[in-house]
Amino acid sequence: MKHLILGNGPAGVIAAETLRNAAPDDEILLVGAEDAPPYSRMAIPYLLEENIDESGTYLRKAPGHFEQLRVRELRARAVSVDTGARRVLFADGHFEDYGRLLVATGSHPIRPPIPGIDLPQVQTCWTLEDARAIARYAKPGARVLQLGAGFIGCIIMESFIERGVSLTVVEMGDRMVPRMMTPKAGGMIKQWVEDKGIRVITSAGVERIDAAAGGDAPLSVTLSNGDRMACDLVIVSAGVAPNVGFLEGTGVQVAKGVLVDDTMRTSVPEIYAAGDVAEAPDLFTGAHLVSAIQPNAADQARVAALNMAGQETHMKGVLAINVLDTLGLISSSFGQWWGDKAENGGRGVELVDERGWRYLSLQFRDDVLIGATSIGLTEHVGALRGLIQSQVRLGSWRDRLLEYPLQFVDAYIARCHQPQALAR
Repeated sequence: MKHLILGNGPAGVIAAETLRNAAPDDEILLVGAEDAPPYSRMAIPYLLEENIDESGTYLRKAPGHFEQLRVRELRARAVSVDTGARRVLFADGHFEDYGRLLVATGSHPIRPPIPGIDLPQVQTCWTLEDARAIARYAKPGARVLQLGAGFIGCIIMESFIERGVSLTVVEMGDRMVPRMMTPKAGGMIKQWVEDKGIRVITSAGVERIDAAAGGDAPLSVTLSNGDRMACDLVIVSAGVAPNVGFLEGTGVQVAKGVLVDDTMRTSVPEIYAAGDVAEAPDLFTGAHLVSAIQPNAADQARVAALNMAGQETHMKGVLAINVLDTLGLISSSFGQWWGDKAENGGRGVELVDERGWRYLSLQFRDDVLIGATSIGLTEHVGALRGLIQSQVRLGSWRDRLLEYPLQFVDAYIARCHQPQALAR
């Protein structure tokens, strides 16, 4: 059996390693579209801070790692798939056949349709090539505008501060990290960032980017609120979208991402998907969602690989997890952090300590914890994930948590360590 893996990020690498253990004699081909060894995008901020060199971003450091596993590597970009013939066409014109195909092609940064978005001083922060370009422009004292204050945007802020630039962040939402933080929590993160000397403009966007005629900056940026700013560099951090274009016409069902079942199988039986490109069933609702985080990518890759090797394995369901370090302030959100409607048994509690930079929101459906948001609670926060992921019924503990939300660790010990809870 030949296993063809498209994508050599964390999902592709873990799938290849899992397949080799599960299918010692099968052929495995791992394909990456970039001219670089498999690497972690999450390490790029550390590269920009000059804490590591490019080799520090590599997912596997040992020389010859994939050769020793008898995993063949290829640098190529898939452009189409012939599901009838079971072969993939690549941009250089050659084909590769497969017995099982894993789509682990990840995602790409969204570039909004803004005039001037393609100017050379306008960059995304997603690839090693992006990082090299940013390093050229983000010199000490450079005026940098960052479009977007989502998860990725907050991660890369520290690298710009370390490089000594003057940073302004523009966010369309009414708060920072609007897709993973409640209004109060997002507002607290904004205040924290501003206290570090970063200008943050919310409820605004970039209308156009012009090459400046004269002056001491190459760019002039016009915001939707009418402000104009002179900039040396614009960073576009406006979200990502799954890489699915090459699947057009294949019969593989695609919504936002590639739709998969709990075995990570697509609508075409011999094709699987995992990681940022996959749209898998949610733990609570069963509705499909893309959860573009590395823990989910790793779990999905293992499940997909075992099924590709003929070992039936199922995902329990995707749990939305976000853990974020914004200039030293740790925040997290788990599950359905936005809560549920009252008619569905939804109730919630919010604890705010602005002076101490602590925050906790718990959301329930009946007596099951379905979501949580926290700031500054770095110890035992895994208990929140455990309570949510186990879907354990809390009984009287729900009412206790509604009154004393910080007792979630006690609730975890009391309910998740009971034999009946473990048997659920």
